[in-house]
Amino acid sequence: MRELGVGELRRRAGNIRLVISDNDGVFTDNGVYYSESGEVMKRYSIRDGMGVERLREHGIDTAIMTGEISPSIRMRAGKLQMRHLYLGVKDKLSKLQNVLDDTGLGMHELAYIGDDVNDLAIIRAIGHEGITACPGDATSFVEPFVHYVCKAKGGYGAFRDFAEWLIVLRASASPQG
Repeated sequence: MRELGVGELRRRAGNIRLVISDNDGVFTDNGVYYSESGEVMKRYSIRDGMGVERLREHGIDTAIMTGEISPSIRMRAGKLQMRHLYLGVKDKLSKLQNVLDDTGLGMHELAYIGDDVNDLAIIRAIGHEGITACPGDATSFVEPFVHYVCKAKGGYGAFRDFAEWLIVLRASASPQG
């Protein structure tokens, strides 16, 4: 899927209105701390949070879609003022229609970043009209299906890397860019 030319990627980037992200492996480094009472905490990068803010400044909303139901995800999304949060989603492709209904957007206005097999179906669906990415340390079978492989690893700035890449593409697509 990465065979799109720069011109087509610029055109698509100009349409993006919502970036949907997996949580674990994108916003986190896939690690979680457990105690006898269960999950205690996850580590998030402040740089990725700035990526959410930078996208918002450029008119792009953000969402998290994850199979997990975790208080830490809810807290992080709240801190970042994300309006869309989809927790406990085991079949992300099936949830995609809800996202379109909730936001009033079309597929060509979506971008997605994910890192593992549970992201493949939604990556492939969005990738036909929108833009897709994965962190630099994503599982190897995800990379062939995305338009952009981030230089940064999950939990260490991958979301920010993707955000900045989109912003640059959008700027270069504008008449003054």
